[in-house]
This record gives sequence, C-alpha cells and structure tokens, in this order.
Amino acid sequence: MLAVAGCGGERRDAAAPDGTYVVDVRRASFAPKQHLAQRSALVVSVRNTGARAIPDLTVAVRGFTDRSGGPRDADFGRDLWIVDRDPAGAATAFEDTWTAGRLEPDATATLRWEVTPVVAGTHELSYEIAPATVGGGRAQLAGGGVPRGSLTVRVTDEPARTRVDPRSGAVRRQE
Repeated sequence: MLAVAGCGGERRDAAAPDGTYVVDVRRASFAPKQHLAQRSALVVSVRNTGARAIPDLTVAVRGFTDRSGGPRDADFGRDLWIVDRDPAGAATAFEDTWTAGRLEPDATATLRWEVTPVVAGTHELSYEIAPATVGGGRAQLAGGGVPRGSLTVRVTDEPARTRVDPRSGAVRRQE
C-alpha cells in the first residue's frame, strides 16, 4: 500500500519579488560618539530610484548585539544597545530585520530606531537593503553595488555632560 500526503498547491514564496530593484541610500546616520545610557537615533533613508515599486522595502541591521559564538553555540550574545523604539510599523518576525512596506518609484522611506547603548567600547553597526524579506529579488545601487554600509560608534562610559534648567527642570545635553 502506498500513501502520499502533502499540502499541494502553490509554493509559499510564489508571490515573492524577483528581479533587481534600484535604490539610493539617501541617509545612514548614527552619532559616532555616544555615552552609556544616553538614547541616540539610528536613521536610514532609502529612495526607490527604479522604474517599478519595491514590494516590501527591508532593512537588516546587525550590531545591536554582540554574538561571540558560532551558529551552533547556545550563546545569544549580549546587548550592546537596547532598542527602545523600533521604526513605526516596521517590525518583522526576523531578528534584526525591519520592513517599510511598498515603496513606489521616486518615493523615499525613512526608518528610525531609538536605542540606548549599554556596553562601552568601539562598536560597528552594519545595514543592508533588500526588496523583501523573502524571494529572489535583490536591491542594488545605480552603479551596480550592494546597498549596504557600516557605522562605527565609540561608546564612552563617561557620563554625558548635562545641565538642568532651574526654572523648568528640563535636562539639556551639552556637547
């Protein structure tokens, strides 16, 4: 007797984007000098410079945590930054990956993370842009390069210089 079981039907990723999507990373900024426990913003802005809409603009950011072990290790690493606020509406089920949704030609999407450093030292964050979280599609710069980059940050354990306004009680950071 032979029994066959299966779900049949279409593949789950059948509607996933294919092809190449041309983008321009307009801005990738993160304060190069930070203080422990002082919130900073990582901002990545991407413009669709191609002729067709990007189905689900995706930004992967690596470096918020320090993974010292390999993929088989049970080491989940340590947080270097705590993500206080993800980009609005951009969370995914994938670690270190956020989506901005459909991006029409000539439109720009800006993702902003509010983070707080918790480990002093020199750290590097890297980012990479994709047209979606799944599928064979890829993003590229107009010159053919991969839309990715890195930002080096020095986190000091010295307290940030601040001043308290005696009238309002507002705390102001001094550089």
